[in-house]
This record gives sequence, structure tokens and C-alpha cells, in this order.
Amino acid sequence: MDGQQRAGDRPVGNRQVGGQVGHHRAPGVLLAVAGVLLVAACLRPAITSVGPVLDLIGSDVGLGHGAEGLLAALPLLAFAAVSPATHRLSRRVGIDRTVLAALLLLIVGIILRSVGVGGLLWLGTLLIGVAIAVNNVLVPAVVKRDFGNRIAAMTGAYTAIMNTFAAIASGIAVPLAGLSFGVPALHGWRTAVGIWVVLTVAGALVWAVRMRGSVPVQTVVPAVLDPAERHHSIWRSPLAWQVTLHMGLQSTVFYTLVNWLPSIEADAGVSPAVAGLHLFLYQAIGIGAALAASALMTRSTSQRMVAGLITVPILVALVGMLVRPELLALWAVLCGLTSGGSITVALALIGLRTRLATDTARLSGMAQGVGYLLAAGGPVAAGALRSLTGSWIPVIVMLIVLTLLQAVSGYLGGRNRYVGEKDENSLTRRRVPEDPT
Repeated sequence: MDGQQRAGDRPVGNRQVGGQVGHHRAPGVLLAVAGVLLVAACLRPAITSVGPVLDLIGSDVGLGHGAEGLLAALPLLAFAAVSPATHRLSRRVGIDRTVLAALLLLIVGIILRSVGVGGLLWLGTLLIGVAIAVNNVLVPAVVKRDFGNRIAAMTGAYTAIMNTFAAIASGIAVPLAGLSFGVPALHGWRTAVGIWVVLTVAGALVWAVRMRGSVPVQTVVPAVLDPAERHHSIWRSPLAWQVTLHMGLQSTVFYTLVNWLPSIEADAGVSPAVAGLHLFLYQAIGIGAALAASALMTRSTSQRMVAGLITVPILVALVGMLVRPELLALWAVLCGLTSGGSITVALALIGLRTRLATDTARLSGMAQGVGYLLAAGGPVAAGALRSLTGSWIPVIVMLIVLTLLQAVSGYLGGRNRYVGEKDENSLTRRRVPEDPT
């Protein structure tokens, strides 16, 4: 998701600068922008709308805390399983067709989950995870292809849209659960999680029009290094594992809080509507935090201090939940500061710790695959701990430990080093500043 252009990634009109010449159909500017932003808007609401009504879902269909945690984690498991294979699928089918197919699959998943009968709740949730995983991977590729001279601006725009709709979905979930729109069967949690099918249908329609309204242009497909030319295995790199663990740990904390913060607050006597508002604040404050973290990173030749210090607000908040639970609104804001900044740091480290675009892609696949697998365990572990102990205190302690580990892995992964180089394990600082590109 790095917004900076790198060698081998430069989109070129009709000039060949490396690799093979290929063809794709470029849409009109307005359709191109609208398509990307609408797809981005669909990437989070189907997930973040669940947390505020998770207890309602559990009581309605008879799920315990452990099963509720598994339901919340299922999309993340799909992320981990599907993300590495998405590139191969898009090469066979085409990026635009794959994005459209994922949107259609997301529509089906939302409908099946909203029915909530028998195994349809689980099947729909799984399909939602698969669909979002595919477009998580492909939206940055579309931006690189169609907005070659404005990668940073478009990446910032679609990330802001994604985070905004994520916050809206969680903030209005509880009020929506009280509406039925004249259809009694829709009353309750089904409306809160199912209404986002409307946005997804709009996204699919615009994307289909976008594809039909495109004109053929010539582009360059960057050359890919032959495996024989690679001098190291990224899976054996300590620095790669530090970046991967940082991605996974911050994702684990984020998704655990997104899914369980309303339940934690409910047990503290907070009403569902207010808890939903706090979850909205948690995610909304992250938009500004992400921009602030990005600005801090551009002013430093090493990201160690940023990666470490960004965890301070959430550590204060988690301790505050234990000793002053009546200040949950403040703690939600502090948690959002860390979560919003941490994802920016995690994504930036993938590009900053590699020299070649091919290595960036490999590290991204490793970090997101392993990272989402770790993140999937967070909601499950939290639900299991709550069921075993009858208290949220062990869950909060678990989050404190995970955040401390995140700080350590971020400090190590933020060193001015590159994956695969001889000095990647050195803790001393280089005298020559790293090239931010």
C-alpha cells in the first residue's frame, strides 16, 4: 500500500521501461475515481458492523462467547488463506473482472449472513472474508495501474474512505438494529449488518460501468525476477519476521477491540448505543492518527521511535480500563490513536525494509498472510478467556502483553536496514540515511 513509486513499479503510458508490454482498458477519470472509492467503501462495513451487535447475534442464534469470537475471526482467517493466491487469480482472470467478481461474492455473503438460518450465518461470513481479502489485495494494484502519477493521493483518498465507512458502520449498527423498514423479519441485528448490501450493489454497478466505459491503452507489466536470481529466502530473514510480527500484533489488537469493545463496555454498564458511539470514536480518531504517523515517519531516517512510541496511548488506555472504567470514552479515543497510527507504520515498514519491488511484494505477502492468521486468533482467544473466567480483565491483560510485543517488534523492524542484507541484524545505526523511495 506504499504510496511512493519505486523502481520497477512506474506506470508508463506507451513507453517501455522494463518488463513486457501489456494492455488494459483505462476508464474515464471520474469513473475510475468513483470505482476505486466505492470499492474501498465496501472493504470494512461488513466486518465493523458486527462488533456492536455481536451479543444480539449470539443470543438470537444461540452462540456462546467462544463461538461469537470464532464468528468474528472467520473473515480474518479468510484473509490469511486467500490473500497469497489473489495475484495468481487476477493474472488468469484479469484485475477488473476479479474485483467485480469479489463485489458480487460480497453481496451474496452479506445476504446469506443476514438470513442467519442454520449454517448460512457461517457460510455468509466466510464468503464476506474471501471477497474482502481479494479486493484488499487488488485495490492498490488498480491504483498503481490507473493513477500512475497520483499514487500517493489516491492511496490516501481510498484509505480515508475505507476508514470512514468502517467507523460509520460501527457507529450506526445499534440504532439500525432497532429498525425494520416495515419488514418484521429485518428487525434486529440483520438490518445492522445487512444494510451494507446496498452500498456493495452500488459499488458493483459502478465498477461494471467503469469496465464497459474503458478504452484500451498500452502499459508495461514490470519484469519479475526469476527465482534463481533471488539470493535469500525472505522466510529466513529475522528482519522480515520482525516486520511480519509487528503487522500481526497490531492487527490482533485492532480486531479484538473492534469485535469485543462493545461487550466489554456492556459489562461495565454502558448502554449498547453509547458503546457503539465509543467504537465509532475508536475508529474515527484513527483517520487523523494515520496521517500523523505518516508525517512523523517522513521526518525520520529510522522508524524505531515512531513504531515504539505509537503504542503508548493504547497502553495508557488499557491500564485505564482496569482502574478507571468509567472513562471508557477517553480510553476508546486513546486506543484509536494507536490503532490508526500502527496500521500506517506496519504498511510503511513493508516498503521501507526492502530495496526491490519484487522483495516488497514477497514481504507483503508474508506479512499479511501470517499477520491476518495471528489477528484471527485475537477475537477467538478473547471470547474463550471471557467464557473461562467470566471477566474481561484477563482479556485486557492479554491486549497489554500483545501491545508490548508490538512495540518491541516495531522497534526492531523500524531499524534502518533492508531484508536480506548482511547487516540486517545489526542494532547499530547506519551513518548514511536510508533512501525513502
